[in-house]
Amino acid sequence: MAATNSSRVDIIDIRAHNASLPAASSIHEQLVAGLSKPEGHKSIPTLLLYDEHGLRLYDQITTDAAEYYLFPAEERILKAKANEIVKVMHAGAPGNGELDEVIVELGAGALRKTSLILKALSQQVPDPCLAPPITYFALDLEKNELERTLMELNKPDVGADLSGKVSTRGLCGTYDDGLKFIAQGGLEDHNPFSKVNTIYTAHYSVDRSPRGSSPSSNCSSRSRSEGTEATPPSTPGSHQPLHILFLGSSLGNFSRDEDTSFLKSLPLRPGSGDTLLIGLDHNYDGKQIELAYNDPKGLTRDFIMNGLTAAGRVLGDEHLFDENKWEYVGRYNEELRRHEAYYRSTCDQTIVDPVTHANFPFVKDELVSVEISNKFSDKQAYALFTAANLRPIHRWTDSESHYSLWLLERPKFSFPLLKWPTASDSQTAARSPFSIPTVEEWNDMWAAWDFVTRQMIPPSMLFEKPIDLRHICLFYCGHIPAFLSIHLSRLLQEPDTEPVEFKYIFERGIDPNVDDPTQCHPHSEVPQRDEDWPSVSSILQYQDRVRARVTNLYRDIDAGKITLTRKIARVLFMTYEHEALHAETLLYMLLQRAGTGTLPPNGFVPPPWEVLAESWDNELEPQTKTVTLGPAEVTLGHDDSEDEDQSTDVLNHSFGWDNEHPKRTVHVDQFKIEWRPVTNGQFFSFYTNEGQNKVQFPKSWIEIDGQIFVRTMYGPVPLKIAQHWPIVTSYDNLSTYASVKGGRIPTEPELRLFLDKFECGYEGGANIGFRNWHPTPATTGGTKDGGKGHNGGVWEWTSTSLAAHEGFEQSKLYPGYSTDFFDTHHKAVIGGSYATIPRIAERRTVRNFYQHNYPYAWVGARIAYDV
Repeated sequence: MAATNSSRVDIIDIRAHNASLPAASSIHEQLVAGLSKPEGHKSIPTLLLYDEHGLRLYDQITTDAAEYYLFPAEERILKAKANEIVKVMHAGAPGNGELDEVIVELGAGALRKTSLILKALSQQVPDPCLAPPITYFALDLEKNELERTLMELNKPDVGADLSGKVSTRGLCGTYDDGLKFIAQGGLEDHNPFSKVNTIYTAHYSVDRSPRGSSPSSNCSSRSRSEGTEATPPSTPGSHQPLHILFLGSSLGNFSRDEDTSFLKSLPLRPGSGDTLLIGLDHNYDGKQIELAYNDPKGLTRDFIMNGLTAAGRVLGDEHLFDENKWEYVGRYNEELRRHEAYYRSTCDQTIVDPVTHANFPFVKDELVSVEISNKFSDKQAYALFTAANLRPIHRWTDSESHYSLWLLERPKFSFPLLKWPTASDSQTAARSPFSIPTVEEWNDMWAAWDFVTRQMIPPSMLFEKPIDLRHICLFYCGHIPAFLSIHLSRLLQEPDTEPVEFKYIFERGIDPNVDDPTQCHPHSEVPQRDEDWPSVSSILQYQDRVRARVTNLYRDIDAGKITLTRKIARVLFMTYEHEALHAETLLYMLLQRAGTGTLPPNGFVPPPWEVLAESWDNELEPQTKTVTLGPAEVTLGHDDSEDEDQSTDVLNHSFGWDNEHPKRTVHVDQFKIEWRPVTNGQFFSFYTNEGQNKVQFPKSWIEIDGQIFVRTMYGPVPLKIAQHWPIVTSYDNLSTYASVKGGRIPTEPELRLFLDKFECGYEGGANIGFRNWHPTPATTGGTKDGGKGHNGGVWEWTSTSLAAHEGFEQSKLYPGYSTDFFDTHHKAVIGGSYATIPRIAERRTVRNFYQHNYPYAWVGARIAYDV
C-alpha cells in the first residue's frame, strides 16, 4: 500500500484500479459525448461541478447564501433530531447489545451536518475503546478536500466526542466506485488499525495515520494492537450492519429513472437492519426555488461557472472555456418539478479539443445543461422508494414542510407499484394491472406467505386456534396449496397433486355464523386430534410440488404449448388473490396472540413507537370535519363475465370476483362524510362515556392491569400510542357509534364516491401492501393535493348488505364464493388494510365482506350524515 504524509486521517483511493474504466477516462468520455450532441441538447457532466474548488464554493453557498434553504433545513432537522434518528436507525440492530457497524456517507462534502450524526452515534457507545465499534467512511471525489474535512472532525469540539467510539476514514472516488468497493467486501473488516481486507491491499492505495487522541484502555474483546494484521473477508452475510447516509437532496441530481436505479443498486441487505438516511427536497414554491439557486451574492453563479474550468481541465486546458463568453442560467421547470442549471453561450463560438482537435460549435443563446435538481412530492417520494424496493421506517420534516430526512430499509419482501396502462408505452398499454398475475407477482406472494407461515408462527401454535371461529393455524398452511392444486387439476384435466387425500382435508375453510357457530356453509372435514393432521414437512413438500405446477404452466404458455385463454388467466388470478386474502386472514388471527405466542415480523425494522407517536400527535387535523359530496352517479363494478372465458384477449382484461361483475351506475344523493375514519381515541372516549353498555369491547384492544392497550403484531401498545389510528372493530360497534353521534355508516356507493375522489393510492403513500405492519393515522382532508390521502390502513365497512345485484352472475369456477354469504349477515367492505396487496386494494371494484358482528377483521368505518 502507498502511504503519504497525511498525519491524521486514512483515505482509501478507490479510483485507482476500477476494473471497468478509469474515473478520469469515464468523465472525459461523458464530457465529449455531452458536447457532441445536437444544438439544444448539449450537456456537461454534473460531476465536474464538484472538483476541489467547487466543493469549497458549494460549502460557501451553504454558509453564506441564506436563500439556499436546503442546507439549513436539513441542518435544523439534525440539530433537533440527530439523537432520535440514530436511535431509530438502530431499532433493527441485533439484540445482543454490542455495536459493530459501518456508516458510509455518499458525497460527504463539508461534514458540518454529518458531525451532528456522528456525535449522536458516539452516544450509543458507553465507553471509549481501542478499537472503536463504529466506523464512518466519507466518500467523495476530491482527495485533498476529503482530507481537509476529515481533519476538521478530529478537532476537539467534535473529535473529543468521537475518540474511541467512532473512527473516521475517507473513500476517494465516485458513487459507483464506492458502491463497487462495498459490494466487493471492502468494508468487511473495519477495525481502525486494520481497516482493509488483505485481499484488497493490492488493489487500493491507502493513506494511513492514527488519530491524534489516545483511546481508553477500557475496550471490548474486539480491541487489537496497531501491529495486528488485516484479516481476510468474513463469511458473506456475516459482516456488520451498514448504514448509508445520502444527505443534501443529492438524489435530485439524478434523472427520474436514474434515481430509482441508483437506489436499487445500494448494497442494503434485506431484513438485516441496514438502513439508508436520505434527504429530499419537497418544496414546490417556484420563486423560492429559483432564488435558492441564484442568490443575490452570486455564490451559486460562481459555483456553476467553475464547472467550465473543470471541463476545460478534463479536455487538457482549464482555460479552454472563456467565461466571458458564457453566463449562468437557472430556472424552475414547474411541469417536471425540478430546477435546471445551464450555461448560455453569449455568442457564436467553437471549442476545439486540444488533444483530438475535435470541434464543438455553439450558437449564440444556446443552452448547455449542467445540473438538474429534482423536487419530490410525497407521491413521487413514495413511488420512488417502492420502485427501488425500499420501505420508509420514519420521516423527519422541517417546520416549513419543504425538506425531509427519510430513514429507509430494504424489506424481506415487498410488492411493487402497479403498472397502469399509458398511451406512451404500447406494451404497458396492452396490459391491465388486474390481468393474469405475472410470475414475479407469484414470487412476491409466495415470499410474503412463507414469511408469515414460517417465521411468525412458532411450532407450539400450529395446532392452536388464535380465534374460535376459524381453524387451527396448520390448516391454512395446507389450504393454500390444496385450493391451488384443485383448480389447476380441474383446469388442465390433470391428476391431483400427491398426496391426493390432502384435498379432502384442506379444500375449504370455515366462516360460521357468529351468533350460532353450528351454522356454517359447506366445508372440509378436518382431523379432530393433533396426531391425525399431516406433518408440517409433508405439507411444505406438497406446497413445493403445487408451486412447481404453477411455474410449469407459465413456462408452457410462454413456449406456446398451451394457448392462454381468459379461463386459464382467471384460475391463476383467483388462486393468486385467494392466497393474498388468506394471508391477511391468517394475520388477523395471529394478531390475537401477538405478544403471547405469535412471533413479530423479524426482518423489518420494528416501529419506534414513542418517536412515531410524537410525530402523529403533531399532525394537523382537517380544517373541517366533513366534506359534502353528491348528488352524483357512481359507477360500480366492471364487466367480467365468465361466459367470455374462451377468449384469448387476456392481457388488457381486468379480472375480478363474481360480485364485481357487471359494470353498473348507481345514483347517490347529497350527503356529508367525515374526512377520516373513527379512531381508537374517539371510540375509547365513547366506550367509557355515552357508549357504555351499548357497544362491545373491541377485539383489537386488550386490557392489561386495568389499562387499555391496542394489539399489534409486535405485541400490545398503550392506547396513547395508537390513539390516532382507525379503530378496528365490528360493524355493529361502529354503527352504534355513528348513530349516537347523529350519523350512519355510508352505503357502498357513497364510500366509493369518497374514495375515488380522495384516496391517494399505493404510489401516493397509502398504508397497504405491508408498507407497515400496523395501522397509522389517516391523512385524508389535509391541505395538500386537494385533500387526498389514505385512511390509515384498514378496510371500511359499508351499510350495504352482500346480496345479488342487478346483473350478478354466480361464478362457475368458484360457485360459493359470494352466494354462500347472501344471508343478510354479511356487509360489503371496500378498500384494503395494511396487509392487503396493492392488486386488491387498488382495484376499485373489489368487494370484500364480513358478518356485521364479526370482531376480528381489520375493518374500520367513517361516519356519513344525511343532508
